[in-house]
Amino acid sequence: MLIYGAVECRIRREMEVLMPNQDVIRAVEQLGVAYELIRIDPADAETVVFCQKYGYALHESGNTIIVASKKAPKRFAACVVLAHTQLDVNKRVRKLMGVSKASFATAEEMHAATGMQVGGVTPFSLPTEWPLYVDERIMGLDWVVLGGGGRDTKIKIRPAVFSRLGAEIVPDLAIERP
Repeated sequence: MLIYGAVECRIRREMEVLMPNQDVIRAVEQLGVAYELIRIDPADAETVVFCQKYGYALHESGNTIIVASKKAPKRFAACVVLAHTQLDVNKRVRKLMGVSKASFATAEEMHAATGMQVGGVTPFSLPTEWPLYVDERIMGLDWVVLGGGGRDTKIKIRPAVFSRLGAEIVPDLAIERP
């Protein structure tokens, strides 16, 4: 019996390492909206590379960016912007968060708080106390591709999902890249 338990625990740990985004997929399924799960090579997770290799447009791909306050107590927010734009952290997000200084969360902070890796960050399955800000431009799309919680997955979904997540839709959350 002990051997069986040890084997079961080892298999469960191996599955969690291989499929870190199961919580994200469960969270999306609980929202009751249609979505498409796109499995990719983890080496292609960065948005520009993903779009080029898998045939998606940057203006239909979103980046979920975790922002952190600089001063204690540490506060976080998640922001979703289109891949061809740049998040306005210093003006727009800082004001929305009500903090004097904010910056991109480090990869270590982000991973510790969400369990997600750079290249797979998603608005699904985030801590519920975090605000979620979504650039208004996303809402005009038929669908958007977002991270899937791990570097091996993307999620194609309709922007209406942000209403179900309680997101604040923000005009000019991002600025056009030059």
